[in-house]
Order: sequence, then structure tokens, then C-alpha cells
Amino acid sequence: MLKDDMVRQGNWLFRWRSYLPLILLPVAVSVFQYTGWMSAAFGEPVEEGYDYFCLLIALAGLAMRVGTVGFVPAGTSGRNTHAQNAAALNTTGFYSLSRHPLYFANFLVFIAFVLLLKSFVFTLFSGVVYFIYYERIMLAEEQFLESLYGQSYRDWAAKTSAFLPRLSGWAAPALPFSWRSAVGREFHTVFLIVAVFFVIEMLEGIVVDGQTFEQWLWAEPEWGLLLLASGITYLVVRIVKKRTNWLAAAGR
Repeated sequence: MLKDDMVRQGNWLFRWRSYLPLILLPVAVSVFQYTGWMSAAFGEPVEEGYDYFCLLIALAGLAMRVGTVGFVPAGTSGRNTHAQNAAALNTTGFYSLSRHPLYFANFLVFIAFVLLLKSFVFTLFSGVVYFIYYERIMLAEEQFLESLYGQSYRDWAAKTSAFLPRLSGWAAPALPFSWRSAVGREFHTVFLIVAVFFVIEMLEGIVVDGQTFEQWLWAEPEWGLLLLASGITYLVVRIVKKRTNWLAAAGR
């Protein structure tokens, strides 16, 4: 059956879901040379404002991830790739607005990266690829959760949007917010967002605008400072997480 085929594909894609950008990378490279059109047409201030708007979209995705994982119990909403895992059925917080809030949050981060290339055709193409890719993963996850939680899952799924968060029906999280859990789970995402923006902005300055690295860094020092701050934060949190239990939270 078609559904069974899609579920099998979803389970396979689940293991490799972090590599979606690699599928689009060749196309992204081909459209990169045209990123300078916005500055030429509207001027530097408009382009810079657009870039910061893209950053806000990515940060909105980060905020949604933090607001999701900071409230969930251990064994759920993880970064596991080898197999599905759900020690509990999350139905409150952002899970009361969307059955897949983390994938929607990931979409915001992903589309922010794509928008930064300033090709709206590529953005549309990337959005379609993302939907096709993750539709199968979400279908596989939903079948797995239904097999575990049966009618409880079906009742929750019937009243909760599959992907796009709805604007009503908010249910307060069942657990208090754990900043330790949020930091321990999402410090990678913070660094990823800053690093990608830094690289794209740098390449745009050097490849498209013909600046040297020093000229670009002097003209847009904020990206270097953000990368430095996020890099230090990443290293500190990684060391703390690996060598201490300061970020450990019972039941998270």
C-alpha cells in the first residue's frame, strides 16, 4: 500500500533528516551568485534590513524549539536518529498547537537560511522539498505514536494541527520550564544559526561584492562578534555538559 511505502520511506529518512540541506546545496551554490541583486536594486540599507529579517525568522524557530524542549519530559522530543523514541505522549505547550512543533520550528530556521540567498524561486522549491521530505517522516512518527498510545493519541491528533500551529487551543505545559534541559538540548542550534549566517554573509561580501575578508569584517563586524560569542558559548556548554552534571535535570 502507498501509505506503508511512505512510512517505510519516513523511517529511513528519519535517520538522515539532518542532511536535507546537502540535497539542496548544489542548487544553492548555483543561485548564490545572484544574491547581490537586492543591494543593486534597493540599496545596502534595504538588503541589510532583509538579512536581519531572515535572522529574526531563524530566531523565531529557535525560540519555538526552546519553548518546546524546555517543557517536555525525558525520552521525548530528542535528537535521536537510529529509532523512534517516545517515553510519553506530549500534548501540552506547543504540542497543543501542532503535532510536530519541532519540525515547524526547524522549517523556520531552514527557510531563513534559504531566504538569505535572495532567490524566491529557490525558496519556493526548497519549501516543497522540505514538505515532501518531512511529510514522510511525520507520517512514520504518527504511526509509531498511534501504535504506542492508541486512542489517547487519536483523540489528541483529531483536535491538533498536523504542522502549522493553530492560533487557539493552547494548553499550558504539564511540567515547569527547565532551562538546564533547554540549554543542554539547544546550544547546537544557536551555534548553527549564527555560523550559517556568518558564512553566507561572508561569502556574499567576498564572492559577490568583491571585498577582502578584512574589508567585509570591518564593514559588518556584528557577524564576527556573533560568531565569536556563539562559539565560546558552544564550547563552554559542551564542556559543562560532558564533564559535569550542572545541566542535568531530573526527569528531563
